[in-house]
Amino acid sequence: METAKKIYCSIGLSRSIISLFVIFLFVMVSALGINMRMAISDCLVRIGMNGLFTLSLLSSIISGTGLNFGLPIGVVCGLVGGVISMEYNLRGFVGFFSAMITALPLAIGVGYLYGKALNKVKGSEMMVSNYLAFSVVSIFCMVWVFFPVSNRKIIWPMLGYGVRTTVTLDENYSKVLDSFLSINLGDGLLFPTGMFLFFAMACAGMWFFLRTKTGISMQCTGANSAFAKSIGIDNDRMRILGTTISTVLGAIGVIVYSQSYGFYQFYNAPLMMAFPAIASILVGGATPRTAKISHVVIGTVLYHTILTLAMPVANKTVGGGSLAEVVRVLVSNGIILYALTKIGGGK
Repeated sequence: METAKKIYCSIGLSRSIISLFVIFLFVMVSALGINMRMAISDCLVRIGMNGLFTLSLLSSIISGTGLNFGLPIGVVCGLVGGVISMEYNLRGFVGFFSAMITALPLAIGVGYLYGKALNKVKGSEMMVSNYLAFSVVSIFCMVWVFFPVSNRKIIWPMLGYGVRTTVTLDENYSKVLDSFLSINLGDGLLFPTGMFLFFAMACAGMWFFLRTKTGISMQCTGANSAFAKSIGIDNDRMRILGTTISTVLGAIGVIVYSQSYGFYQFYNAPLMMAFPAIASILVGGATPRTAKISHVVIGTVLYHTILTLAMPVANKTVGGGSLAEVVRVLVSNGIILYALTKIGGGK
């Protein structure tokens, strides 16, 4: 009983409830005759697609700025890099990494300015970052219309200028990570090895960084800023660094997401991207003050498995059409709402 109690305490009530719901969905998938292997394959792809978005919140949390509701700011930087790589019609891994390299300096510069702004509003970072993200996405709705591109795949065919709402990556680097060293286990079950390797390397990089002198200083700032200041740590600098890392990972994350999805989506598409990532890390056991790599991995697996399985189960149980989509939206937003109730560490 003592061992069981320790295991339960380490898992927590939130993760226990969500885990039971995941098991229930898998039982329903089997009972309703849905292809289990294909469902697992879809779950794996979705987890890999969204892993970096969840990981990007880790540095902002441990540096003391809380949950990064301004993740769409980094996403916009990544989309700029993606558009530039497509403008020159770069393909394969060359195009994929060119998009990242192009987005990197922009994300670093924007992340630095974003961090400086958050230092001016200490105590209200999550609210202000939300407004900043909405503002940046809205501004870029106008920027995309006049963005200087000439590639016929990108521009509006009738206008002859501006970026389309959706741009396909089929002839560039669609699924370049998914198919790299992928393992076909038969009956529709495909393991996207490349995407998981990329996510694992990003997690390992963050793990090593958090054990460096700078990483420990950042954690000290988030845990106790007064103590950190007393031992000579520049809290503002650590907060800016944490925000910059979060912005950079958001920029890289949207490129990884888009290559798997097969499209770049512009204009209002980045607007709500922060909420699934925030729900994932909260479901994984994090709080606005504390987070670990394990919270990132567990939360991403639980949240996106539920989202992936909810749609086919809803289609089978309530029929196709708009009603199934309503059920899927209720489930996804219900999990986000449940996760947000855990922001204060409430039980």
